[in-house]
Amino acid sequence: MATTKILLREDIDNLGGRGEIVKVKAGYARNYLLPNRLASLATKGNINSIERERSALLKKASVEKSTAEAQLEQMRDISLSFERRAGEGGTLFGSVTSMDIAEGLKAKGYEIDRRKISLKDAIKEIGDYTVNVKLHREVTLEVPVSVTAEGGETEAPKTKKSAKASAENVADTTESSEISETPEVMEETES
Repeated sequence: MATTKILLREDIDNLGGRGEIVKVKAGYARNYLLPNRLASLATKGNINSIERERSALLKKASVEKSTAEAQLEQMRDISLSFERRAGEGGTLFGSVTSMDIAEGLKAKGYEIDRRKISLKDAIKEIGDYTVNVKLHREVTLEVPVSVTAEGGETEAPKTKKSAKASAENVADTTESSEISETPEVMEETES
């Protein structure tokens, strides 16, 4: 496999930080890093220019980190709650994705890019989760996310049917006016 030495212009996860010289596969450099201006070829001229820019880059990095830490302090108490349709056993019809979490944060006044939300797989079951949000390469926020079923019940359709059936059985066995009103009340609440 052909490799190429490149000079990183931006921080890239699992590769390196801004200003570092790393070896990558030639195709990765040619097809992704260079066209997106995330890196440049590690020539003598580019290395010399990055050395001159290093102090400015370090200053910029420290400002970004302090901004991220301030944002972390503001967002420390934030939590998100999602209500979704769910089937038996708490399995969701659909899922909660990083896009949903980004929209939830935006609704609370925080504009976070969905790519900074570390969610390996979409949330597909009811429960409480912790989602990591990368505010900076070295600053990560843990956001508690709660996913509940619509109406707060996990087996709503099955529960309604069994409650109606038991109310009709009670009404058939007794002549009490209070008990006979129970099915009508149940029917009104279902619709």
